[in-house]
Amino acid sequence: MSEPLNLILQNRLLTEEVKRRVDQLAAINTVATTVSQSLDLNRTLQTALQVVLAIVEAEAGGISLIDEEAGEVILRAQHGWTQDFVTQPMRIPFGKGMSGQVIKNDRVIVNNNLDGTEELAVPSFREEHFRSIVMAPMHARGVIIGILSIMSSKPGSFDDEIIGVLEAIADTVGVALDNARLYETTVEKENSLRAVLHATTDGIIATDQKGRIRLMNQAAQTLFKVNGRALIGTPLREIPIEQHVRDLLIRALSVRSQGENECFEVKLDNEKSLLVTVSPVYVERQVDQNSYDGWVIVLQDVTHLRQSEIARAQFIQAAAHDMRNPLGLTLNSLHLLESLIDTPDAVVKEVIVLATRGAERLKALIDDLLNLEQIESGYGISESEVNIPELVGEVSAEIKPVAEAKHIAYHAEVEANMPMLVVDRRLLNRALYNYLDNAVKYTNDGGQVTLRAFIKDTVLHLEVTDNGPGIPAEAQAKLFERFYRAPETESIPGTGLGLAIVKSVASKNGGSVYVRSGQGQGSTFGMKLPISAR
Repeated sequence: MSEPLNLILQNRLLTEEVKRRVDQLAAINTVATTVSQSLDLNRTLQTALQVVLAIVEAEAGGISLIDEEAGEVILRAQHGWTQDFVTQPMRIPFGKGMSGQVIKNDRVIVNNNLDGTEELAVPSFREEHFRSIVMAPMHARGVIIGILSIMSSKPGSFDDEIIGVLEAIADTVGVALDNARLYETTVEKENSLRAVLHATTDGIIATDQKGRIRLMNQAAQTLFKVNGRALIGTPLREIPIEQHVRDLLIRALSVRSQGENECFEVKLDNEKSLLVTVSPVYVERQVDQNSYDGWVIVLQDVTHLRQSEIARAQFIQAAAHDMRNPLGLTLNSLHLLESLIDTPDAVVKEVIVLATRGAERLKALIDDLLNLEQIESGYGISESEVNIPELVGEVSAEIKPVAEAKHIAYHAEVEANMPMLVVDRRLLNRALYNYLDNAVKYTNDGGQVTLRAFIKDTVLHLEVTDNGPGIPAEAQAKLFERFYRAPETESIPGTGLGLAIVKSVASKNGGSVYVRSGQGQGSTFGMKLPISAR
C-alpha cells in the first residue's frame, strides 16, 4: 500500500475514533442533563433507564439499588421485561448471581450467549428469554450504589463500544440517583420532623440568624392566635403578639454566646404562664464566618404548674396561720408562767426554757417554709424598682444590733452609680439578711463581717464575707439544699432553710448563688442577679 493511501486510511480511522469518542461524550452528557432535571427518585430511575436504552439501542434494561441494611440488591426500575419485578421487587442477596459478581469484582460483566444454564439468584429470570446482557456497577462518592443492566433477546448483541459507553454512563446515573436518594431521605426526615413539631403541645418558633421567622408550629400559632404560614420571613420584632412577650424574645435573641440558652417565664394577658427557652442553633460553615444559623424558641405552657403551686402556697399559708395561733398562745402562756413563778427551782426553769426554745424554733420553721413556698410559687410576690444602696442600708440597720451583741465589726460597701433592680424588695431583703445572719451567727466574738454590692459584666453581685472558721469542701456542695446543716453547726440554732431561701430568691430573679470558703480562712457567700434579666 502506497504511503498516501496509508495516510488516508489512518486519517479515516482517526476520524472514526474521534467521532466515536464524541458520540460517547454526547451520550454521557445527554444522560447527565436528562437525569439531573429531577430529584424525585422514582422519576429519575425511569428517566435514566429510558435515556440509556435509547442511547445504546438496547431493547430491555433495569436499574438495581443496593440496600446495605437488608444486605440485598433490589430492582427499582425495569423496561422491556415480560414480568413485573418492581411491584414485587426482585431481591438478590449480596454475593449471589451475576449481581454478586459485579459487586465483588467492581467491574462490568458481559454475557453475549445466555443459554439458560447459568446459575441465577432469581430462577424466574430465565422466562425473560434474554440471550445477551451487560451489567455495570454504578458509583457515587467512591462506593457502589447499584447496578445498571441492559439486555437483548439476540445473542452477541453488545460489542466493546457499547460496553465502554455503558460503563461511563453508569457512574453518571449513579451520581444522579444518589443525589435523588439523598434528597428523598432529606424530605422524608423533614416531613417527619414537621409532623413531630406540629403534633407537640409545646409551641416552637424557629428563626434565621437575622431573627426572621422560618417555622412556627401549630401550638405556637394557637397560643398567639396568628397564622404561622403568613408570618414566614417576617422579622420577630414585627409579629403580632403581646408586646412584652415580643420584647423579651428579641432581648433573648441578642444573646449569641455559643452553648448558652436563655430561659425565662412570662405571663400572657389571658393569665397563661409560659416557660420560654431560646436556644441558638450553630452550623459549621466553611465560607460564611458566622457560626450561628438562627434560634429555636420553645414555649411551654406551665399554667397548670403555677396554679398548683399557688394552691399549695395558699394551703401552706392557711396551715401556717392555723399553727401560728396555738404556737403564739403557747409562747405567751410560757412567758406568763415564767413571770408567775417567783422563785422557780432549776428544773422548772430549765423545762420552761426548753419549751420556749422549741416553740420559737417551730415558729421560725413555719415562717421559713411559708417564705420558701411563696417564693417558688410566685404567689403574693410584688416586684418593683429597688434602690440597692437603700436596701443595703435597711438590712444593715437590722443586722448591726445582732453583730454588736457579739462585738463583731460590721461594714457595708456599695459601688457608686448602682442601677435600679426590678425585684420583690421584701424577699431580696430577707435573702440578704439570711446571708448576714449566718455570717454573724457562725463568726466568733470579735470577728468581722462585710457586705459588698458591685456590678461585674452587667450582673449585680451581693457578697457577704466573714473571717469565721470556714466550711469544709465536702459540705459546700450541699449548703443550699433544704434542711441541710453541716455536722459541726448542729449545736447552733437554725432551721436549715435560710440558704435555700436565698437560692430560691436568686433563681426566681434569673440569678444564682455561690460560696467560696476554706477551713480556717473564713467564707464568702454571694448572689448574682442579672441587671437586664427583667
